[in-house]
Amino acid sequence: MSHSPLLNLPGPSQELLDDIDGAIAIARDFVAAFDPELVVTFSPDHYNGFFYRAMPPFCIGTAAQGVGDYGTYKGPLNVPADLATDCAGAVLDADVDIAISAAMDVDHGTVQPLQKLFGDATAKPVIPVFINSVATPLGPLRRVRALGTAVGAYLATLGKRVLVVGSGGLSHDPPVPTLATAPPAALERIVHGAPMSAEQRQARQTAVIEAAREFASGQGGLAPLNPDWDRAFLDLLDTGRLAEVDVWDNGWIAAQAGNSAHEVRTWVAAFSALATQGDYQTDSRFYRAAPQLIAGFAIRTAVCR
Repeated sequence: MSHSPLLNLPGPSQELLDDIDGAIAIARDFVAAFDPELVVTFSPDHYNGFFYRAMPPFCIGTAAQGVGDYGTYKGPLNVPADLATDCAGAVLDADVDIAISAAMDVDHGTVQPLQKLFGDATAKPVIPVFINSVATPLGPLRRVRALGTAVGAYLATLGKRVLVVGSGGLSHDPPVPTLATAPPAALERIVHGAPMSAEQRQARQTAVIEAAREFASGQGGLAPLNPDWDRAFLDLLDTGRLAEVDVWDNGWIAAQAGNSAHEVRTWVAAFSALATQGDYQTDSRFYRAAPQLIAGFAIRTAVCR
């Protein structure tokens, strides 16, 4: 499922929020019927937990806490440290390099889906898996698929009902700082992780709201959404053609769908984990180009055949 800080902020129309809430309710019923014993999330970070002082492509948290950005849950998550550690070991044994964190900070990209699906971010044991989707340079998508496959192979050994969540995407290009464009204060944050004061967090929220307002009215300099690209990507997932992403170029993705479209990496990893169990089928399918959220917003549920 996609995520958006703007779901928790003023600005989006009630009609849009109701439409998305209806799709989330279907996903919530799907999850409740499955009643998972363990949740694994593949999520990005938006310079709240990972910074350029050491930016791994992938990281598994053996303990984690939400930072509480954009009105999401702040506090520790229910992470089974033994399973998370074993998962990291299994991924390394599968020849995929991954870091571990015994004190992972996670933001709305991880926490919002947990709250939307369970009502409480701590309701279920969760293994958080970070996939760098923002801080360039980014690795090739074939490595993301290999990560998902390695995690899925490990989960198959547990004998548990496991819900795998991919959080992010689709086409969007929100105002995210980079090493090349960040002003000094932002540069200190994205490199060294300088903490944000309450005033700075409020200023960032205000800036995001204003950027969304301008974007929805056809103003501003953000790249447009690309519904055609989004639908083609979703069709690729729906039809199990995951290997096709192996040849996708990162520059092409950004040019087609915006710099933050790289968050589709979380979807690729999640579906690759599921695909280790054989053919799968997607069930509920929701997509909406949502300029008010600066995002192509999608939700899919899927099960093994």
